[in-house]
Amino acid sequence: MAQNNYGGALQQPIGSGFNATSTTSDVIRGIDLTGKIAIVTGGNTGIGLETVKTLSKAGATVIVPARDIEKAKKNLAGISHVEIEEMDLMVPDSIDRFADKFLASGRPLHLLINNAGIMFVSLRRDVNGYESQLAVNYLAVFRLTARLWEPLKKANGARIVNVSSLGHHFAPFNFEDPNFAHSEYQTLQAYGQSKTAVNLFSLELNERAKAFDVRVYSLHPGNIWGTELTREAPLEILQQFGFYDEHGNPVQAVIDSLKTIPQGAATTIWAATSPLLKEIGGVYLEDVDVAALAVDASVPNGVKPYSLDEASAKSLWKLTEELTGVRFNVG
Repeated sequence: MAQNNYGGALQQPIGSGFNATSTTSDVIRGIDLTGKIAIVTGGNTGIGLETVKTLSKAGATVIVPARDIEKAKKNLAGISHVEIEEMDLMVPDSIDRFADKFLASGRPLHLLINNAGIMFVSLRRDVNGYESQLAVNYLAVFRLTARLWEPLKKANGARIVNVSSLGHHFAPFNFEDPNFAHSEYQTLQAYGQSKTAVNLFSLELNERAKAFDVRVYSLHPGNIWGTELTREAPLEILQQFGFYDEHGNPVQAVIDSLKTIPQGAATTIWAATSPLLKEIGGVYLEDVDVAALAVDASVPNGVKPYSLDEASAKSLWKLTEELTGVRFNVG
């Protein structure tokens, strides 16, 4: 078997025993996470909330960083083993403060699940002037992971799960103009490149981290109804995707074909806990298995080769260190 996933060398299903209809309850069955510590970004809504509930039931202590603390407290009420901390992924200093507080606790970190993300947003920029989808969906993931690297190593078998999307099919990473400084902003193109960046980062980080028994995965959770991801989506885009008809009404047949939230979070839980993945990392997952390589139209889902390209992954790492000012020395 290939030792790394550059070029998609490992991108083929491994026979997980699960499928697109599997739920978090199916995947977590028989898994004991007592004594494990997890951080789940975006853990107070949608598939993030389902991820937190599932990990907590299995015995893990789950830390949920949130921008809106009161909302997080309300949504997470009644779930055991949960700690809520403040963090805003649009503000690098906020990420650093959160990381510093966790580092000060001296605890290992067994699971880092970078789940939070935004989509369909109009052009806005973070405090550094970077396009918001790139900032939240990728640059924040790089920064947070780099800052938490020591406790991840300390866990002796940590996993990093980066929630990507089939949306990476919308665009490769634009090294010439990643922040739309010189080109017209297109929200789906911005989203696509941010998720391609997540895949490239996961690929390269796994290669650098595996010597420390840390495995890294990116994944597509599936198309899901009932999350907050579409809260800013213009009606015309939702109509383009078939979610709404020409009168602005939801198309029930389409909605019924989408995954439920427990089905959507199942691949995240599998990535975080499955013994089948102990010796394999740097792969892109979907439908609770390793995804196929989308080399042509015969694979409508799967992962695009451009988001598993070795040269692009290494170039992106260097660029990201320059953009964030964070030197991520895996060693």
